[in-house]
Amino acid sequence: MDINFEYNNVKASDELEAVVSEKLNKLADKYEFLIKADVYFKIENTPTNETGKVTEIKLSMPGPYLFAESSKENFKISFADALEKVRRQAEKRKDKMHAH
Repeated sequence: MDINFEYNNVKASDELEAVVSEKLNKLADKYEFLIKADVYFKIENTPTNETGKVTEIKLSMPGPYLFAESSKENFKISFADALEKVRRQAEKRKDKMHAH
């Protein structure tokens, strides 16, 4: 599976990319219909002037894209939360694909 990383006002991190790639490849092994993943990292200012670390994941597969977003105190936690959201969506899609 191809994985594209995009950083918006964030310095690129090889360590973060390695962790994300490992986890997304495990997801791709389980759901063989995944084609491509786009992962976006950005900084968000919240109303309380705290800085949120936002991770967005967009998965390409047959049918509509799967998308999830999470804002947490660091990118690893934010990514884990967004990954769980798209994993649940992929499981639902897999159930629908097998039903047809």
